[in-house]
Amino acid sequence: MTNDAFIVPLKRFDVAKDRLRQGGTADVDQLARDLAIGVLDACAPRHVIVLSESDEVSRFARERDVEVLESHALDLNGAVQHAYESLGRRFERLVIVHGDLRRPRGLGDFEPGPGVTIVTDHRARGTNVLVVPTGLDFRFAYGPDSAQRHEFEARRLGVACLVVTDSPWRFDVDEPSDLH
Repeated sequence: MTNDAFIVPLKRFDVAKDRLRQGGTADVDQLARDLAIGVLDACAPRHVIVLSESDEVSRFARERDVEVLESHALDLNGAVQHAYESLGRRFERLVIVHGDLRRPRGLGDFEPGPGVTIVTDHRARGTNVLVVPTGLDFRFAYGPDSAQRHEFEARRLGVACLVVTDSPWRFDVDEPSDLH
């Protein structure tokens, strides 16, 4: 087993999941918390670090005995880039896992191969889980079509890249239809 850290970026629960809020989903704050708890629990027994943009999220993570790396005022790409650069000396590889996976079971048993691994969303466009060896000049590109952009980044660096489109982790919760 390599020296990995599972990185879970979490947005403030009261502003997370904007599309669900706009779609009329009830109690989105609690849903975001419940999804995050599921992901954190599923990462056990691995070393987990929450990227936190708020004191509330930091408290939430620490109550679950999870390490916290503050990322106040950074967008997702900035927060993950900061974590990658900050943690590169401590870990051989980072496994970035979104905190809104519907079926996160088994994350803690995940043993990716060498190089970059991209687990796409169910549309095969987004990146739900991303494995990146540290020590590279990797630039994160979350947002529309991030899976393709992360694959291009691995190729730019000449690193082997595996794209997984059929994982149970492909189901994240962004829109009301994702709840079913």
